[in-house]
Amino acid sequence: MKNLLVSGYRAHELNIYSQKHEGIAYIQKALTSKLITLAEEGLEWVITPGQYGVDLWACEAVIALKSQYPDLKCSILAAHANMDEKWKDDRKEYFQHILKGVDYYGLVSKLPYQGIWQFKARDALLFRKTDGILLVYDEDAGEGSPRFMKEEALKKQQEEDYVYMSISSEDIQSIADEERLYME
Repeated sequence: MKNLLVSGYRAHELNIYSQKHEGIAYIQKALTSKLITLAEEGLEWVITPGQYGVDLWACEAVIALKSQYPDLKCSILAAHANMDEKWKDDRKEYFQHILKGVDYYGLVSKLPYQGIWQFKARDALLFRKTDGILLVYDEDAGEGSPRFMKEEALKKQQEEDYVYMSISSEDIQSIADEERLYME
């Protein structure tokens, strides 16, 4: 696999309202673990939609891995211009910080938000440009925005050689539990 789409929950869907939330570190550790395995197998690009949540935390994980895997690249393909326009200042700063570390930032539509069609066009492009998806999603924990990506990925998996991988809340919880045991 050369190009991987990484996405998942938005921060608010996980009840995360601060970059200081301890859960972010565990989500990033779960992402990093999967990304290391894939990088060692030849992964070249991690591509995200750039939403505030798993998408940006994945970008941060890739940026951190670049010292170990210099050929690994990160891209954000956003649905529309001014995506962060209504975000709080701390989130805007975080987004700008992440943008400095990505290798490519592109807009599917150069217009500001116009409608759902921009997100559908973005997702279609993301699926065309990638060989598989790593999705932080757990249906048992309740449906959320990643449901649509999962449905599309499973459909694409049926039609062609597309890889679907996921990280569940149990996976993240086991990382947190291991770390707590290690700290005791």
